[in-house]
Amino acid sequence: PRLRGAARSGECWDHYQLVPPLTLSSIYRFGIMYGIFAITYFFVVVISAEVFLPVFYKLGITSTYEYLELRFNRCVRLCGTVLFIVQTILYTGIVIYAPALALNQVTGFDLWGAVVATGVVCTFYCTLGGLKAVIWTDVFQVGIMIAGFASVIIQSAVIQGGINGILNDAYNGGRLNFWNFNPNPLQRHTFWTIIIGGTFTWTSIYGTNQSQVQRYISCKSRFHAKLSLYINLVGLWIILVCSVFCGLALYSRYHDCDPWTAKKVSAPDQLMPYLVLDILQDYPGVPGLFVACAYSGTLSTVSSSINALAAVTVEDLIKPRFRSLSERSLSWISQGMSVLYGALCIGMAALASLMGTLLQAALSIFGMVGGPLLGLFSLGILVPFANSIGALLGLLAGFAISLWVGIGAQLYPPLPERTLPLPLETYGCNSTYNRTDLMTATAMPFSTSAFQVHNTERTPLMDNWYSLSYLYFSTLGTLTTIIVGMLISLSTGGRKQNLDPRFLLTKQDFLSNFDIFKKKQHDISYKSHPVEDLGTDNPAFNHIELNFTDHRGKVNGTRL
Repeated sequence: PRLRGAARSGECWDHYQLVPPLTLSSIYRFGIMYGIFAITYFFVVVISAEVFLPVFYKLGITSTYEYLELRFNRCVRLCGTVLFIVQTILYTGIVIYAPALALNQVTGFDLWGAVVATGVVCTFYCTLGGLKAVIWTDVFQVGIMIAGFASVIIQSAVIQGGINGILNDAYNGGRLNFWNFNPNPLQRHTFWTIIIGGTFTWTSIYGTNQSQVQRYISCKSRFHAKLSLYINLVGLWIILVCSVFCGLALYSRYHDCDPWTAKKVSAPDQLMPYLVLDILQDYPGVPGLFVACAYSGTLSTVSSSINALAAVTVEDLIKPRFRSLSERSLSWISQGMSVLYGALCIGMAALASLMGTLLQAALSIFGMVGGPLLGLFSLGILVPFANSIGALLGLLAGFAISLWVGIGAQLYPPLPERTLPLPLETYGCNSTYNRTDLMTATAMPFSTSAFQVHNTERTPLMDNWYSLSYLYFSTLGTLTTIIVGMLISLSTGGRKQNLDPRFLLTKQDFLSNFDIFKKKQHDISYKSHPVEDLGTDNPAFNHIELNFTDHRGKVNGTRL
């Protein structure tokens, strides 16, 4: 109900929230290699728009996991739903925790007070406004994010002698390590891990994750849905470029006195707020702009996740069991689920504090759970002979193997020669300006991960299997699911099933991209609204706002 309420107005343009400011500390510690994700984003958007979007859109579904029941059976749908719920709660906990570190560093506000406040605010407006509130707040938050990035870049350039000065410091410190074509899958970041592993990881987010899919299937035509994804690609590039330059500015400022090594901050993800206080504390309100920048990404992601969790729970778990419930009752249940999931995500933030590098932890979760789900949807859309038995066993196999390597990597993190962190210096701390008067942050553990096992002898399993790049977790889960699913389907009579072509990607789905070049037909139509020629209309889209004089027809801002 909340999704279709947003769909009526067709606001479907914002998708930026999954590029977190956590990228900045990664560039500071590992170099500019992360910028290769610009190529990855292109592949991700094309695959999402041309493979997954046409199938989801023409079915007119609300929950992505409705497709799994239509294509396979109820059991496969429930497995996909449960995995999505677990994945999203874990990830959202990390997203809530990350900017709380920034607020704690900049203002001294209690860390866990910031965590609770963030979760409560997101839950509040998501519960009252549904997807419509999520999307419109996201639109404004993107502007705030860019403004926050710009303020840091401009002031850093002024202090460090211009962009050339920043680039020179980064070059001398080895941070401009853009091209590394080492094919070794055990290296944390190389060209191939980012292109191949990153494409699988982010496609699981953009192509099949309910938080993203619910946005473009709420557009009023398939053309608008695809256009929103391609416009979003430009936004992704802009934010990535801003993140890269901010990360380089961070290194340029502290290339001779690393605040983390000097214990002036308690976690790498507090480095950027530390820089903001350092260079912008004389400009009233500007440090607050950066905090708003960090929180914009968080509020956007958390609100989308909570809305998606509530929508999936109502559509996949409640409506099939209680078919007699009215739309009004379902709306109230959806709001109640939003509150419940908001509380759970706040609780998961405590777990996020133990997971070390937050960006890596976030993408690892998407890899371990999102990879098998991506493989499951790929089986359904691309493999005509895949059946329910093969899909279910393939999903379980993919999830088991990705969970095995993912948990092993948390317990036995790869050695530095695999992650290749770049050197951080402190020789200039005593001779440069004094930064000890800055705000003291809440103490947090310095270890890479609180789950890791110490003082144990390294085995070949740890140095090879558990050292696999975290970006390949999704690739491993996806390919395992597809291969096992295909083999099982072939051996259990998958070729004999009769399948509705709407559940598959067809040649007509590709040819529909050229519909906009056809002349508009002026045929007489008895439909209650004009049908656009820019792609198939959304079956859930209502072109007419109903004006009820009786306010009983209105449920919390959404006219039913």
